[in-house]
Amino acid sequence: MDFDFTSDQVELREAVTAFARAELGADLLEEEKAGHFSRTKWEAAARFGLQGLPMPEAFGGTDRDLLTTVCAMEGLGYGCPDNGLIFSLNAHVWSAEMPILKFGTPEQKDRYLPKLVGGEWIAVHAMTEEGSGSDAFNVRTTATRRGDRFVLNGSKLFITNAPVADVVVVFASEDLSSGPDGISAFLVEKGTPGFSVSRPFEKMGLRTSPMGQIFLEDCEVPAERRLGGEGAGVALFNSSMDYERACILAANIGTLERQLETCVERARTWQRFGKAIGKFQSVSNKIADMKVRLETARLLLYKTAWLKGQGKRASMESAMAKLYVSECFVQSSLDAIELFGAYGYMAEYEIERDLRDAVGGTIYSGTSAIQRMIVARHLGL
Repeated sequence: MDFDFTSDQVELREAVTAFARAELGADLLEEEKAGHFSRTKWEAAARFGLQGLPMPEAFGGTDRDLLTTVCAMEGLGYGCPDNGLIFSLNAHVWSAEMPILKFGTPEQKDRYLPKLVGGEWIAVHAMTEEGSGSDAFNVRTTATRRGDRFVLNGSKLFITNAPVADVVVVFASEDLSSGPDGISAFLVEKGTPGFSVSRPFEKMGLRTSPMGQIFLEDCEVPAERRLGGEGAGVALFNSSMDYERACILAANIGTLERQLETCVERARTWQRFGKAIGKFQSVSNKIADMKVRLETARLLLYKTAWLKGQGKRASMESAMAKLYVSECFVQSSLDAIELFGAYGYMAEYEIERDLRDAVGGTIYSGTSAIQRMIVARHLGL
């Protein structure tokens, strides 16, 4: 088994890190306080090619394999401190672009993917509804066929990128009595009559990633905008969640490495009681644990990406990766704050922001409890 990256993967990761440092970190304190999403940075990321990493060249992408894409995303997390922007980028790629690529008709791919890869449009994935939460397939939004169109009615809640979206993958039921089997997916464009979005929500963390509610009131969508065919919603959702859970936290590996390096430097240079604080075992033990989390999380993530890249089933591994990486990020952020003391609690340092951002990872794409349930089911429990 070869654990070495290829020279191409290493060069790409380093290039992404350098780009992120140069282009994506400016004005973060102000943008984070204001909850501002930067379309300028989004477009810069697209020019560099981030939104097109796993997309075919025919649609403007670079056709990178999954392992290489995850490697690049790790570099993004290492170089860019804006976890919100990174989250929005990954949600766009894994939960919107990827379903269109995997389930879309040739016409749908031609219409949407070049704009999404090129940064002209932003896409979102809208499943969650008020009252459903982790019961994802308890969908009450309806899609009624009327000739060559579908009429959508309902609403979607806690939707990442909703306030800035140009196109939305909406899950709706064509037959409520059929339960999950009646769910289909539809591509709904901004500006469609009956489609509206709330103002951005104020959140604990990931503040530069806008979140809102979507409303559908007699929203007519052409029949050719149904994605994946009648009743394909569950298969489409599960497929996108496998990709999302496996890959959306890849950037957090880079963030964990940057966080570790910051703490090591602090422990080496900060003096208390006449010696560097790293000489105290209570401090060095925390840093050792941070290193163990980083390396084990990285191994689990890359194994999952490799499995999916080989076309192997990886639903359990995706859930394990999402669970473990997200909880490692929370714990390491807590340890970093304790190591920095009062400085770590101050907003001008990125330490406390990392913790606020990390908590979201234990909730979105399925809570930690849901990931544990998925793993247990795969074990026959």
